[in-house]
Amino acid sequence: MDSTFFTDFIMITNFKTILFIIGLLGIFFVINKLDRKKVKFSKRMILSTVLGLVLGLAIQLVAGFPSDTTEVKWIGEVTKWYGLVGYGFMDLLKLLVVPLVFLSILKVIINMKDNQSLGKITFRSVSILLGTTAIASVVAIIIGNLFKLGVGGEVIQSEVELKDISSFVDTIRGLIPSNAIKAMAEANVVGLVIFAAFLGIAIKRLNKKHEELIKPAVDLIEVFYKIMISVAMTIIKFMPYAVIPLLASTIAGKGIAAIISVINFIVALYVSIAIVFVIHLIIIALNGLNPIKYLKNVIEPLILAFTSRSSLGTLPVTIKTLTEKVGVENGISSFAGSLGANIGMNGCAAIYPALMTITIANMSGTPMNFSFYAMLIVVIVVSSLGIAGLPGTAIMSVSVVISGMGMGAYFPLAGAILAIDPILDMGRTMLNVNGAMVAGVTVANSVNELDKDVFNSVNVKDSLAEQE
Repeated sequence: MDSTFFTDFIMITNFKTILFIIGLLGIFFVINKLDRKKVKFSKRMILSTVLGLVLGLAIQLVAGFPSDTTEVKWIGEVTKWYGLVGYGFMDLLKLLVVPLVFLSILKVIINMKDNQSLGKITFRSVSILLGTTAIASVVAIIIGNLFKLGVGGEVIQSEVELKDISSFVDTIRGLIPSNAIKAMAEANVVGLVIFAAFLGIAIKRLNKKHEELIKPAVDLIEVFYKIMISVAMTIIKFMPYAVIPLLASTIAGKGIAAIISVINFIVALYVSIAIVFVIHLIIIALNGLNPIKYLKNVIEPLILAFTSRSSLGTLPVTIKTLTEKVGVENGISSFAGSLGANIGMNGCAAIYPALMTITIANMSGTPMNFSFYAMLIVVIVVSSLGIAGLPGTAIMSVSVVISGMGMGAYFPLAGAILAIDPILDMGRTMLNVNGAMVAGVTVANSVNELDKDVFNSVNVKDSLAEQE
């Protein structure tokens, strides 16, 4: 039999590949047993995260902790098979993004008491998202200097290149949908929100004049919305099974050696994330919610964001969590969650580019003064508009910021850091999602649409996945 059948099609050429596939199936069996014993969903999520980390380290251990995992063929085979479950689950979640956001925004606008609420909610959501982005960039600048990132570092030229950068005007225009179908196909969430808003306002206006004629359309929207929520709940139930291979693949695929080589940057980034996360919790407390209970209530989207590295893919879970477990009104959950997956992402669009800029500036000998830092904050906030919440696009944000600071020629110096980007992306994405939820809570509280009774009574319900 042609060997390419196993190497290129089946992708199993080593008994170790089979061993770790069987190992994953064994872990699935354990998670399923816990599910049948009615162990809480949140506890299964935490256990899955731990098991995913252990499994990834086990793969590295068996491989001998190679410095370059691409040279170990069977690791690539294992991560490919793990991706069938992990990234297959994320594909299903992304499948929900367009219909769920579109229908929820339509439903909310139709039920709004006045059209002015839409503008108010949008303005406040964007303002809070950009405000926390500015705060996150300041934190990263301070931490980057305290850790002396890039100082005395070995200058290694890399083959990495700046991403193609669009002008600010083109970026903003790109968010405006010229083709509704194209906006849906490309998951342009901001464009989708704009289209749904116009359609919702039109239905609401016509409903006042031709209620009998428009009522079937309103009822249809309500029915399809309930159907999509049911589909979402069905898919979300499989989340613990997806978390394990997602995290294991990230750890196994990047390698411990690559992580150690830039450990200073990794620590600086996660310290920055921790500080901004605490700031988020302070904002939650200022909105009258218990920060500890808040963390318990939102653990599911945070874990999914950490392991999947996709703000957009986590969006359906984010919206449902804000509505069902935090008490944010559904329309605000949809707006804040959707905008937070594209605008003002605290981790990917603020902390990461700020730390990269400090690192590259020190490595290239670029002087940094007050004007430099002020300009850096402005560039970060402006560039955070329209950065899509998908894995890998943080590099686009870095490209924009580095170019905006006039250091585009030094971008190849970041090669070693970019090599372990998935490790960095886990924490960044979790912070992005939490920032979106914090914005949702703040906006809801400012317009008296935060139901604290729902937030405080969540212990009656175990989990999103059990609220069919």
